[in-house]
Amino acid sequence: MKTSAVRGTAVEPPVESPVEPPVQVSVADVPVPASGSPSQGLRRLLDWRVRFAALGLVWGFSFLFMKVGNEAFAPLQVTLGRMVFGTAVLATAVAVKRERLPRGRRTWLHLFVAAFLLNSLPFTLFATAEQTIPSMLAGICNAATPLFSMLVSLVALSEDRPSRQRFAGVGLGFAGVLTVLGAWQGFAGQDPKGTLMALAAAISYAVGWAYVRRTLSGSGSSNLAMSASQLSLGTLQLLLVTPFFTSMPSSYPAKSVLSVLALGALGTGMAFLVQYGLVAEKGPTIGSMVTYLIPIVATAAGVLLLGESLSWNEPVGAAVILVGAALTQRRPKGARA
Repeated sequence: MKTSAVRGTAVEPPVESPVEPPVQVSVADVPVPASGSPSQGLRRLLDWRVRFAALGLVWGFSFLFMKVGNEAFAPLQVTLGRMVFGTAVLATAVAVKRERLPRGRRTWLHLFVAAFLLNSLPFTLFATAEQTIPSMLAGICNAATPLFSMLVSLVALSEDRPSRQRFAGVGLGFAGVLTVLGAWQGFAGQDPKGTLMALAAAISYAVGWAYVRRTLSGSGSSNLAMSASQLSLGTLQLLLVTPFFTSMPSSYPAKSVLSVLALGALGTGMAFLVQYGLVAEKGPTIGSMVTYLIPIVATAAGVLLLGESLSWNEPVGAAVILVGAALTQRRPKGARA
């Protein structure tokens, strides 16, 4: 089953990556949004290439937004703000389109688990990781998600039978991870705890997508309704947990507040609507290609705007990871996508 390219929500992100993220009803079956819907309006106003580039920029800048948000807020607070603003955007879209929310206790229970694996946990891990590692490194670690996705699907989804080429992609991708981390010099130069947290976030995405494919595919609800419901449950999870592990911020600097607002409203809410329309108009292949822009944008933003230092092994390793990720997504001709 080919799943939707939506980052960190109930629809799978591009190239089974992220991205938020969300998220899981089949993309191949995504209907063209009804006339008058938010996605339809965006399609009329903007050429798909503009929306494609905007999506890559927004998701790539998400790692910068987390870094700046961390300057004033605890990671849990950054994640909570992200999810509150993202939920507000998707809930508004659901209301405008008059979408029917998912029904059934079992569906909502599965959505609760999906919200933890695809939103609450990875968003918090990335934000926490960026306390000690550069935002660009977090973006590069996120690019390893397809590698973990294939390994998880091999174990959890019996219908997946990887080819030699896809196995080669996993091996190449992990070689890229080791290159990024500078394995030949004992992983010196980066905080190991932060790096492991970022990689754990990528693993959480992979596990979450496999879980959703097994439990929520064919639910009968739209991608938008499922994603809005999932993100709402994730917001509830953070609302229950955050007060016990954080204290009130001492200040609310504008740049940190705006970063969290952009992270949620743009990177988690509007990005879904744009991606939804893009996949409906151009198909999942074009929609998934945005994955390859994310680490490039994250690296450029970190270096140019945050003054993060860039070593030769990081862009080289990122390129190797992306090649490996592309190989893991290739299927034999005639295989069901």
